[in-house]
Parts: sequence; structure tokens; C-alpha cells
Amino acid sequence: MEEGKKLIITVLGYDRVGIIATISAILAESQVNILDISQTILQGFFTMVMVVDMSNSKADIGQLRDLLVEAGRTLGLEITLQHEDIFKFMHRI
Repeated sequence: MEEGKKLIITVLGYDRVGIIATISAILAESQVNILDISQTILQGFFTMVMVVDMSNSKADIGQLRDLLVEAGRTLGLEITLQHEDIFKFMHRI
């Protein structure tokens, strides 16, 4: 994997059918590989964190972010995309 090509995707919103399918389809179409995924539903709230690799993607981070944010609007979710280094920096203890 190329250095600097790991991204963190976070998803938050009310649970509904098709969330994972929609996001996975966007990633597959963009040639982005899912490395790790954690999701839970807590009293109707859906949360998910994905670690993805975009080494083989033709899209850039901005294009991928736009696709995910638009899908989030459609599904009523908040979807964020961050470079792994930024995520680690923001969430360090």
C-alpha cells in the first residue's frame, strides 16, 4: 500500500436499510478497498467507522468525499472522510 493512502470514514445517523450497501458501492466504484470496518446500532442510531485504502483509486480524496457526502445527504447521515494522519492527530490522547 502506498504511504499516505489510508483514509478514515465515519458515518452517523438513524438506522435504515441500505447504508452499508450504498457506501460500499461508492467505494467499489472508486476502486477503494475496505481494510477494516466497525459498525453498531445503539437505540436506533447507526454508527460506523471504516479504514480504507485508496492506493488503486483513480479518484482523489476530494472527489471521494463529495460522493460520500452526497450519499449521506440522500440517506440522512453525516459522513466524514479524513486522511488517517489527520484522524490520528485529532484523536490523540
